[in-house]
Amino acid sequence: MYDKLDFFRSYIKGKKIAVLGVGISNRPLIRFLARLGAEMTAFDKLAAEDPVLGKTRADFEAEGIGLSWSVGPDYLSHLHGFDLVFRTPKMRFDLPELRAERERGAVITSEMEVFMELCPARMFGITGSDGKTTTTTLISLMLEQAGYTVYLGGNIGTPLLDQIESIRATDMVVLELSSFQLMSMRKSPDTAVITNISPNHLDVHKDYQEYIDAKKNILLYQPFYGRLVLNAANYETRSLAPEARGEVVFFSRTDARLTEGLVLEDGYLACRSATGSTRIVRADEIR
Repeated sequence: MYDKLDFFRSYIKGKKIAVLGVGISNRPLIRFLARLGAEMTAFDKLAAEDPVLGKTRADFEAEGIGLSWSVGPDYLSHLHGFDLVFRTPKMRFDLPELRAERERGAVITSEMEVFMELCPARMFGITGSDGKTTTTTLISLMLEQAGYTVYLGGNIGTPLLDQIESIRATDMVVLELSSFQLMSMRKSPDTAVITNISPNHLDVHKDYQEYIDAKKNILLYQPFYGRLVLNAANYETRSLAPEARGEVVFFSRTDARLTEGLVLEDGYLACRSATGSTRIVRADEIR
């Protein structure tokens, strides 16, 4: 049987790997890559004498993880000659240093992108300008109540790549995905949910359209058997429906005219279809 993890292990053998940023999200990544025998250089903008960085380095040394380091204000000046580069989530993928390394043949990726490529389980991905954390949490709790082993991650919970060896095909993975994580994503979850889209994070994104395009990556690479759940009451999300490859399901709290999809109906969450309306659960029981 084809094993993606074994293939990835073979792929990184002998590769020069850079990990940009040694914060919370990338520390488990470094541990995971170390278990696979990777040789890494860690990059971080903190100064060499910074006590936080000092503790991080000491922790890795105590665990027997040997790393080369490039730190300080000019830490990216040494980003040259790598085969595989992991960026930290909020780092723009089009930084000049990353663009130059990509032009030299490096693969630029992230912990979440590799996790989604290797994950053997069904994935639910949730994004949106508001409500994504609540929605992600509720979906994970519902799946747990249904008896599944659930892994919660992305922009919430813990980084999951470090746990990939424990995840089975019968498990469920629920991911909260930010626009920063989605910007360079070329893999979409089996089930994607977009709660809404409105102007946000424009201090990082070049403009509103770039922000929308980042969000859109959650659906562009779905399989034809995938499912996309969209807010019918939000213009930006509703307009994405024609770009879906699989099934589209709409929901709305406010649009009573929605004839097919999920609606609030007399205090109940109800599913409407061509054959009628089915009440699922009282809305006040969802918490």
